[in-house]
Amino acid sequence: MRGPSGLLTRGWQRVTPALVVSGTAAVLSGLVIIWAARLTVPYPVYVSELGAVGTPTAGPFQVALLCIAVGGLAIALAAGHARAQVRMLGRWLPAVTIGFAGVCFAVASQVTCTATCPVPIVDPRSTTQDLVHTTFAVLGFAAACYAMLQVAFSRRRPRIARFSLVSCIAVGVISGVGGLLALVHVAVDFGSWLEFAGMTVAIAWLATYGLALVVEGRERSSAGESAVPDARERVHGESPWTRGSGLSESA
Repeated sequence: MRGPSGLLTRGWQRVTPALVVSGTAAVLSGLVIIWAARLTVPYPVYVSELGAVGTPTAGPFQVALLCIAVGGLAIALAAGHARAQVRMLGRWLPAVTIGFAGVCFAVASQVTCTATCPVPIVDPRSTTQDLVHTTFAVLGFAAACYAMLQVAFSRRRPRIARFSLVSCIAVGVISGVGGLLALVHVAVDFGSWLEFAGMTVAIAWLATYGLALVVEGRERSSAGESAVPDARERVHGESPWTRGSGLSESA
């Protein structure tokens, strides 16, 4: 007869794939909505400007960002099993970082910027609302990049690690250049497209990471790991989806 721990593990094995699939679908839906909204605007805009108060795209932007936030949280909840091998990056799980990014985007989705999205502090037209939105949006984006870096230095999945490193570098360079152009108000059109490109890469990475979790879970199930748990699973009640979140991986 299975104990409570075994039953919880079996239940979590069934719930986790659904979480990952629904989370991946949610973030991709958010990306599609944002691009659909962008293509209706005939002039250069940055991502946050789609949600500026009073704009026709404000509603879709809020829905899209909330989809990305909820999807990210779902993937984070199901992905607590890989830790970076570099000590400074492995102090906490990438799942925690992704979850934090999801919370930040959830706040940014509900507290959007004012008309024209003035840069906080630098622009005298900026308000507290602009400061809150920009702060959480930047923190969420930075957390997503940090999660990429954490996954890039995890040895559990070499292919997704390499993809994560390339994505992190690409997002950093693209978004950095776009942000600088926005601050100095030079080549705004080009800078706005760069920001959308960086956002697309970041969301594509999250979706790819979610799909990698699904594939890994299916491979382990087909190999019989879920049917015949090893000694570590029997002792700790871990599932193939959540194995590896212990401190031993950070060593």
